[in-house]
Amino acid sequence: MIVSKCIISISGGKQFLIDNRFYDINPGDLFIINQFESHCLTQINNMVHERIIICIHSDYLKEISTAKTDLSYCFTERNQVFNHRISLNKEQQHRFLYFIGKITTSNKFGSDIIEQVAFMEMMVMVNSLFLNNHSAGVADSNFQYNQQVKEILSYINQHITEAITVEQLAERFYLSTSYICRIFKATTGTTINKYINARRITIAKSLLSMDLGVSEVCEKCGFNDYSNFLKAFTKAVGISPKKYAQYSAS
Repeated sequence: MIVSKCIISISGGKQFLIDNRFYDINPGDLFIINQFESHCLTQINNMVHERIIICIHSDYLKEISTAKTDLSYCFTERNQVFNHRISLNKEQQHRFLYFIGKITTSNKFGSDIIEQVAFMEMMVMVNSLFLNNHSAGVADSNFQYNQQVKEILSYINQHITEAITVEQLAERFYLSTSYICRIFKATTGTTINKYINARRITIAKSLLSMDLGVSEVCEKCGFNDYSNFLKAFTKAVGISPKKYAQYSAS
């Protein structure tokens, strides 16, 4: 299943790592994540993080878009100043939750139409807010993390298609393997190897959508070992690379 996500935070807390960007999470923050972007919560603690996750089929957005209004814009526009996060004010939060209520609770005559209209209105709102952020150059990615980890993340992303090991990274940054693993996990909430796999799978999803063969994608995204690629991709995405490519092409 190929989906993008809108995630709205109710209680705030913790931190999001989306690809190689960190975001603090505050109540009312809305995160826009497309199907090619890896993401995970970091700074895990005992706090309850209440959030609403809306999974959206990319093909469905295309169906309900028009020549004038592309409702998938917020998921496809990615440049240096874009921001995954939109901070909603109280009025915007209430309006967003109003749409969620319309989509999830209607069970009367015409509920299918009510749901579709509410969803379309919600996506118009999301895209309008995204456009406002974009035009204003809002890029407050909150890079509030260890400078060493920032450099490690940058290096990994620059060399993601090459063989990367913890030992190589430790040597590159003049750190012990235990220390580099500890600061990376403490800052990102995930391990170095899991992050590398997630980034490579993100790249693989993008390449598969471009109609490249599975073997070629395996090599281009840095896995090299075909068996490991199949296992890692299927575990992370829920379907095999071949099926993912078929869904992307349909």
